[in-house]
Amino acid sequence: MTKQFGFKAIRNMFTGGLLSAAVAAVAVWPAAAHADEYPSKPIKLIVPFAAGGGNDGIARTLGQLLSTSLKQPVVIENRPGAGGKLGVEIGLRAEPDGYTLTLISNSYSVNPSLYKLPFDPVHDMTPIGMIAKAPFFLSVNPGVPANSVQELIALAKQKPGELTYASSGTGGISHLAMELFLKTAGISMTHVPYKGSAPALTDTVSGQVNAMLTTAGSTLPYREDKRLKVLAVTLPERVSSATDIPTVREEGVPYDVTVWYGIIGPRGMPPAIQAKLNEAINAAVKQGEMADRLRTTGEESAPGSPEAFRDQIVKEIKLWSDVVRDAGVTVN
Repeated sequence: MTKQFGFKAIRNMFTGGLLSAAVAAVAVWPAAAHADEYPSKPIKLIVPFAAGGGNDGIARTLGQLLSTSLKQPVVIENRPGAGGKLGVEIGLRAEPDGYTLTLISNSYSVNPSLYKLPFDPVHDMTPIGMIAKAPFFLSVNPGVPANSVQELIALAKQKPGELTYASSGTGGISHLAMELFLKTAGISMTHVPYKGSAPALTDTVSGQVNAMLTTAGSTLPYREDKRLKVLAVTLPERVSSATDIPTVREEGVPYDVTVWYGIIGPRGMPPAIQAKLNEAINAAVKQGEMADRLRTTGEESAPGSPEAFRDQIVKEIKLWSDVVRDAGVTVN
């Protein structure tokens, strides 16, 4: 039997629908209005490392460009400590209104596998976008009798565990990236950790250690002086600052690692503000000033969407967790 609807029922349905639509519109309106007004005061950009380093330099150049485009000051706040965890925690605990942002790098994806964190690195943040990417260079001392990746692999297989490699410290990205290379290539080398990349590079150049994954800014001058042999870069493609150096993949090893920098905010940031910041950052990293600054240190602009940046973080958390487990890496 078909149910008949009277005038009152129809009126209730109609007015109820209008009421629901009105409530939804009111809920959306403040966020939209807020996004239109954003930013109306200075923005704080937290750098979880000390002033003067690579992270700090990128943040300050980006901050100047964003200050111009967003018409509000971008204030850099260095909050070093606990391997970058302290500054990140402060940034993620802030109000999700777009006025507190945090610069992160690969360590953000590494730390969950090494430490018990007071935040969830995926669910407690809003991805804004990547800023830059850079390669590692697989470098060896000139005394090492290997002039290619395959020759280094063959040498390591002849002398398992006898070759040594330096890193900036146990659990750092240069350590884990090298462990991933060794696993992928099926070879073993002995890890020699240092307190920072500078002493590690010094001993690699002097021959105290055989090999190291080095960065562009420190590598290319030593290569020109023939005090380092650079066998390959770790990006999927060759880099513009040294197009004659092949990738590790070109040398027959299915391996690539990207050093990256990006911006995140606290969880719950309005999508309209997230989109506005992403657009401003993408425009900034494409500008000549930012692109030129990155090229001087061997880095390249890496504009992209928030979704792609989140995917990169999620992928790397799993990747480095597997490397830490397989290599038995522990930190104090």
